[in-house]
Amino acid sequence: MFDSSDYLHLTRPEARDQWASIGARRVPEPGKRQVDFIPVETLTCLAASLVVNHRKYGGNSAHRAEPPVPALAKLFARPNSSILAKMANLDGSRPNGAKHESGVAATLFSELDRLAETYRLILSSAREVGINSGRLPDFLGLEGNDEGIDLLSQGELDSRTIEIEAEQKAAAWATAGNSVSQAVTERLLAASARIGQHRFALGVLQNHGYRCVFCGLRVPTAGGRAARMLTAGHIKPWRSSDNAERLDISNGLAACPTHDVAFDTGLLTVGDDLGIRVLPSLEAAALSEFSIGAAFGRPPLATALRIPPTATSPAMKYLQWHRQRIWQGAKTLA
Repeated sequence: MFDSSDYLHLTRPEARDQWASIGARRVPEPGKRQVDFIPVETLTCLAASLVVNHRKYGGNSAHRAEPPVPALAKLFARPNSSILAKMANLDGSRPNGAKHESGVAATLFSELDRLAETYRLILSSAREVGINSGRLPDFLGLEGNDEGIDLLSQGELDSRTIEIEAEQKAAAWATAGNSVSQAVTERLLAASARIGQHRFALGVLQNHGYRCVFCGLRVPTAGGRAARMLTAGHIKPWRSSDNAERLDISNGLAACPTHDVAFDTGLLTVGDDLGIRVLPSLEAAALSEFSIGAAFGRPPLATALRIPPTATSPAMKYLQWHRQRIWQGAKTLA
């Protein structure tokens, strides 16, 4: 049985030994119980929670889970569903996670530099025993560099709302008999809310091809640090959305900073036809003032949202909410 120190103070020799045992593992025969997760597996699943929203998958859809879940499942000789279940137990989605693992998750999710260091340790240890990138991909992009983990699009979050919601949920779980302390649960749930926003932002940026949907701005290396030049914001703001709406990529738009702020303040909106509408007074000013025209003229503004043909389109219910509540122009716009 492992305790918190086996995760938070994992040594390189311990990690190598654990990866070696995983490398020799075989898929259990039908009806046989899977072996328990060991620290390097659990820590890898914890790191994967930064990029995979396990809530998208149920028992009948686990086989469709996105990377790196299939690679981890194959390496660990487990089904996709086991990887997704472990991620759910770790990120505060369920009140039945192992007590020590919940404490580890709360600590590492709250100390992202430490999580980055741990991730590099487990990745490099795997390489030392012959587990290459084909079997264990560097899904956080931290191998061979000293970059930290930066959570995307955190500016629209309301810290007080996060704290209140975490307190309420932790209290409910404590009443239901959760074995994890309420304080640890609150820390984990608060950190998980921010990570959920990060995953939402990643999903929106990927869905829109790392391009501003209003003007088409795209930087060649947007998958890395340059992704910060774009914002994945909610159409219906985070503070006004329920938990499902906060994670729904059809409630998000990728935008450059200028057009993100313009949309958030109602200078721009989007019709049901995905046409981009500009506040009439701003549109008139764009014709006579160069600086305004450089941002709100056409071009650079497109006539309709620039999204890839395979992308999930913004949901009409969110666009309609924006036009009714945020848009500064005529509320009858369709």
